[in-house]
Amino acid sequence: MALRGAVATVCNIGGRRRNPSLISVPHFLRLNFHEPPSHSPHRFTSFPIFQPGLRYPIRAISEATADPSTPKKENGEESPQNWNIKMLYDGECPLCMREVNMLRERNKRYGTIKFVDISLVDYSPEENQGLDYKTVMGSIHAILSDGTVVTDVEAFRRLYEQVGLGWVYAITKYEPIGKVADAIYSVWAKYRLQITGRPPLEEVLKARKKNKVGIPHLHGLPWLHA
Repeated sequence: MALRGAVATVCNIGGRRRNPSLISVPHFLRLNFHEPPSHSPHRFTSFPIFQPGLRYPIRAISEATADPSTPKKENGEESPQNWNIKMLYDGECPLCMREVNMLRERNKRYGTIKFVDISLVDYSPEENQGLDYKTVMGSIHAILSDGTVVTDVEAFRRLYEQVGLGWVYAITKYEPIGKVADAIYSVWAKYRLQITGRPPLEEVLKARKKNKVGIPHLHGLPWLHA
């Protein structure tokens, strides 16, 4: 009753009776609620709406469709969820990176290759079929989704097939062309450090070991509690 009387009083302001339906909140304060479609996943984000005369912004809710196929990032690399082959590459090799970058660009369309930089300090052999840094530095290695390890020219052939360039290495499936291609690649792999102006592998391994020793672990360090 009190609410009805208050509305009647407002409607009679100025001696004229006003239609209660004309007394409403401003349009920018109206909120429309609706049920999102149940057939698609959503995430809700909010953003501020600024209106003249308001001291504080109103935070409206908008819905955006979540993309379950968005690739995650591991060690700075985009990692597709449903990869078919994993490429282990030396990120410190300038010539190698030209090919890696080409494959990475092509892979944006296919999303079938997972790239793993073995030059990173946190490279984990345990997560890559036990292939340690020294082994992978000796020649190109790739790992299929079923765990099979492929090397040398076959690795390149498998990688290129995944991004629509299988024809480049298709001829290496046949002998003796495959053996000749592997022999040529083995020479390149043996001398690639010298060709690219880097020290021998033994020195690279010593420097890498020294860097690993010099990086402190964050568990139980005295200087953290000093």
